[in-house]
Amino acid sequence: MSPVRKLERFTLPLTVGATRVEVSGLHRDGTGTPLVFLHGFGSTKEDYADVIQQSRLAGRPVLAYDAPGCGASTCADLGAVSIPFLVSVAEQVLKARQIDRFHIVGHSMGGLTALMLADGAPGRVASFTNIEGNVAPEDCFLSRQILTHAHDDPEEFLARFAERVGGSPFYGGALYASCLPHKVRAGAVRAIFESMVDLSDHGKLLDRFLALPAPRMFMYGEQNNTLSYLPALAEGGVELAEIEHCAHFPMYSNPPQMWAHIADLIARADTGS
Repeated sequence: MSPVRKLERFTLPLTVGATRVEVSGLHRDGTGTPLVFLHGFGSTKEDYADVIQQSRLAGRPVLAYDAPGCGASTCADLGAVSIPFLVSVAEQVLKARQIDRFHIVGHSMGGLTALMLADGAPGRVASFTNIEGNVAPEDCFLSRQILTHAHDDPEEFLARFAERVGGSPFYGGALYASCLPHKVRAGAVRAIFESMVDLSDHGKLLDRFLALPAPRMFMYGEQNNTLSYLPALAEGGVELAEIEHCAHFPMYSNPPQMWAHIADLIARADTGS
């Protein structure tokens, strides 16, 4: 058995607007079109670290990093961390790592960030795996709680948010909720959630997703297979990937099936089949 080629850690200081951030990331050199991974709210780059276990993706360049205010990445102004801010961060990280064209995989918040990034530069995207990233108002079942369960104290909001998610009947909810206080700074939550809600309600995200020219996949858990826009995605040429025994977090509930679908799309995109 050949040795696993590990991911290397890096830190990258950036200035986004007037805000200083330090990005903590993982990368691997290789050949072919790079794989870029964007994590969801309350998650980290390590959601994708098992890319090194995927033989079908072996040898490819890899980039994953923590969004500012999440994981090991820092931000001097947590209130600045909105989706447009995260898109600017992505653009700067890609430039610093000298990545032009890429396959992108984004989950939830990361899926929305990836969509806005791809919408701004569609020719750079070789394929897009959207793992329950926001494309419609109904996707704000987590982020809209900033309005429906508003609290003046950011720490208290995050604690109660974790309690609600942890007590839900959905796959992966308790595991996800147990890590929230360690993976996201409470001061970053409001701006992130408010921008996710605003874009989902007013940003015509479904139209933007359908208009992308790259091969696209929308991945969702079987517990979320009633999403109203799934037929529109299929009719618009988006490949649908339903993950068994899963809700919003395939990387926690069914990673083998998640990785198999990702590898399939990337292989087909590279060959044009």
